[in-house]
Amino acid sequence: MNAIEVRNLQKSYRSIRALREVSFSVPQGELFGLIGPDGSGKTTLFRLLTTLLLPDGGEALVNGMDVVRDYTRIRREVGYMPGRFSLYQDLTVEENLRFFASVFGTTIEENYHLIKDIYSQIEPFKNRRAGALSGGMKQKLALSCALIHKPVVLFLDEPTTGVDLVSRREFWVMLQNLKQQGITILVSTPYMDEAVLCDRIALMQEGEFLQIATPTQLMADYPETLWAVRATDMSHLLQELRRTEGVHSCFSFGDTHHVTVDTNRLTCVGLAEHLTHRGFSEVSVAPVQPGIEDCYMLLSQQSKL
Repeated sequence: MNAIEVRNLQKSYRSIRALREVSFSVPQGELFGLIGPDGSGKTTLFRLLTTLLLPDGGEALVNGMDVVRDYTRIRREVGYMPGRFSLYQDLTVEENLRFFASVFGTTIEENYHLIKDIYSQIEPFKNRRAGALSGGMKQKLALSCALIHKPVVLFLDEPTTGVDLVSRREFWVMLQNLKQQGITILVSTPYMDEAVLCDRIALMQEGEFLQIATPTQLMADYPETLWAVRATDMSHLLQELRRTEGVHSCFSFGDTHHVTVDTNRLTCVGLAEHLTHRGFSEVSVAPVQPGIEDCYMLLSQQSKL
C-alpha cells in the first residue's frame, strides 16, 4: 500500500486556484520532495494532506485513510512540522516535548528511542525557553515534537528555510536516518540543492506538477545544450545573451549565466567571439551539466507556451 495517494486534488481561495487537479503517490518508506518557489502550492498541499484544510475536489488518502472522512485517525498517525516555528515559545524545550507527547497519549521516556539522535543534540538546553533557541535548535525541537508519537508519515513544510547551511546539512542527515527507520517523509523546499537528496521529487509551479521523477533521471533527461557564460558586467551580459540569435534561454546562476543554445547556429568559441566583439572582456563560455534548477527553469518555460 502506498503511504500517500492523491487523485485530482483541487483547492482554491476565492479566485485563486492554489492547487489544480494534482495527482501522485508516495510508496511507504520513501523520501519524497516537493520543489518549487513560494506560491507554487506546496503549503496548501501539506495542509490538505494533514487535514487542516478541506479540498474543493479530488481525493487524498494518507496511510489508506481519507483526509475528509478519517481526519481524526490521520491526525493521530502523522507528524507535521509547519514552515513557521509554531511551538510554545514561553515553554522550555522539555516542557514543549512533554506537552506534545501528552497530547498523543505517550511520554518522552516511552518513545525516546525515536528522537534520541535528534533530541540528544538539544537536551543540554532542555531548560531553555524555546523562544531563546537558535534557528537550528528550534528546527531540531520541532522535529522531535513531530516524531514523539511515532508517526507513520512525516510532513515537513520547508523545514530548512532561514536556517544556516551547517544546520541544513545536519537536518538532511537526520531525515535520511529517519527514512532508514521506515518512516515515509514528504518534505517541501525552495532550495534546489536539497532536491537531489530525495528519492523522488515533484517540481511545482502555480498549483501544478511540472514533472515527477528521481533527481538523477530528471537531470539525465534534460534535452537542451547548456553552457555557462561569464564576463565583465554580468547584468549587461544577461541582456546581450537574451538578444543573441541562437540562444534559446538565459538565466543567472550564481556567478555565471546558464544559456540553452541552438548548436547549429552557435559554438562556444563563436559565442565568446561575439561577446568580445560586443565589448565584453574576460569572456568564458563552457559546457555545463544541468542541475535541478536548470530542469525547473526549462519545464517552467515549456508550461507557459
